[in-house]
Amino acid sequence: MKKIIVAIALVGALASCTATERGTAIGAGTGAIIGGVASNSWGGAAIGAVAGGAVGYLIGRSHEHPGYCIYRDRNGRRYEARCR
Repeated sequence: MKKIIVAIALVGALASCTATERGTAIGAGTGAIIGGVASNSWGGAAIGAVAGGAVGYLIGRSHEHPGYCIYRDRNGRRYEARCR
């Protein structure tokens, strides 16, 4: 019963988030599980959560503007525009 309640709470919490927030949450959770299992310690789970959250953030951010790419002008400034 507890597992069902936790699953419903997670789905409900992630349903209303942006792609970046969902990616960060999923990445952090997955990283914590993998880090904890691989190292068999809380420290490994914490490091995995941070690393997974960072990667999840980057992946989620890339899905917020589909069809747009990041370019650099000749002065080194970054800007977004439609992909060529």
